[in-house]
Amino acid sequence: MPNIRIETDVVATTVGDRDLKVDIFYPGENANGLGIVFLPGGGFRIANKAGLHERYATRMAEKGYVFIATEYRVMDDAPWPAQIQDAKAFIRWARANAKDLGIDPDRIILGGASAGGQLSLLAAGTPGKAEFEGDGGNAGVSSAVAAVIGVYPVTDVTNRGQDESRKKLYGRNPSAEMLKAASPVFQVTSDFPPTMLVHGTADTQVDYSNSMRIFQALEEAGVPVDLYLYAGQDHIFDREPMFADAVCDAMALFIERYVPVPATAG
Repeated sequence: MPNIRIETDVVATTVGDRDLKVDIFYPGENANGLGIVFLPGGGFRIANKAGLHERYATRMAEKGYVFIATEYRVMDDAPWPAQIQDAKAFIRWARANAKDLGIDPDRIILGGASAGGQLSLLAAGTPGKAEFEGDGGNAGVSSAVAAVIGVYPVTDVTNRGQDESRKKLYGRNPSAEMLKAASPVFQVTSDFPPTMLVHGTADTQVDYSNSMRIFQALEEAGVPVDLYLYAGQDHIFDREPMFADAVCDAMALFIERYVPVPATAG
């Protein structure tokens, strides 16, 4: 990890008596001034930011990005919408601390995998939505993002939010309105930021139709969207180094296209 500097367990915000922490990977001389806030998966049972280090954080820092690996409250900690509120709190924190982080506050990229992909896409599609903003600090700071990345994301919970496994998250009898509001696919408008989607076509945990549906919705709304499908790959296929390399290369290309760094005035 040449020239990469890492800070772990930095307290970004506090909700109630719970500190929410981030791990920050700073690039070396090739820093491009862009920051990526990334949310881990875990089915809302765990949210392990350390699991992002090898797969994404180191690779993206080597490419010049400040990579912020986050955690968030899971279903045993607090019910919905605590999780999306935490996601937005991390965006506000990154923007409020952009100078210290060495990033452009107007060019923050949000990403997430699996459950974190649901949160990233939902946050991207609901900037300023009061019930999702929460009170996790930096009130009044925008939670909008310049682009969003969803890796094998859940995009529709209307058909799974009432499962017994989700009762701690959404409650025993969540309303149809609540589940629709928690589903990124229903938040798509022409104002949605540029989006990148990654999925394996043999995913047995989150069917790749989740990515296909929101891809189609974004296309119809005129939103720039890249979709990367990996044939025959199951959930978390990118933990294998060759796939992690490919996904991170695709992320960098996507960001270069849609969140360009301004040319330095000569």
